[in-house]
Amino acid sequence: MEPRIHIVTLGVRDLERSTRFYKDGLGFPTTRKPDAGIIFFQTGGCCLALYPVEKLAEDVGPDFPNERARFSGITLAHNTRSKEEVDAVLARAERAGARIEKPAQDVFWGGYSGYFSDPDGYLWEVAYSDGWQFNPDGSLIID
Repeated sequence: MEPRIHIVTLGVRDLERSTRFYKDGLGFPTTRKPDAGIIFFQTGGCCLALYPVEKLAEDVGPDFPNERARFSGITLAHNTRSKEEVDAVLARAERAGARIEKPAQDVFWGGYSGYFSDPDGYLWEVAYSDGWQFNPDGSLIID
């Protein structure tokens, strides 16, 4: 298997609400409408998809449970080029309806980060490190 991820799909309770949050609130680009049944956002290096949670669980298997614990053990990350951008992204997410779970602050690994949760409780870390470099398409360079 080649080491890459093409799509991350979030199971959401309200496709229209989540589409508004990501498209209108955070500015993620898409040409899809909720009546299509699934939304795809093209992001740098990977696609983010939104799909009704009960249909996603059904796709896994007819008896697969669709309940989630408050903390699933998974976070998504958006890395920035400056501390100020971390603050700006968190503020934008909050205006869009996100809940700030951890305000931005200097962190133990030497960077600066904070967390928000989207309308379905998915956790996003917004982080900066002066040691990070980015490709021209905005994807993070990992040594």
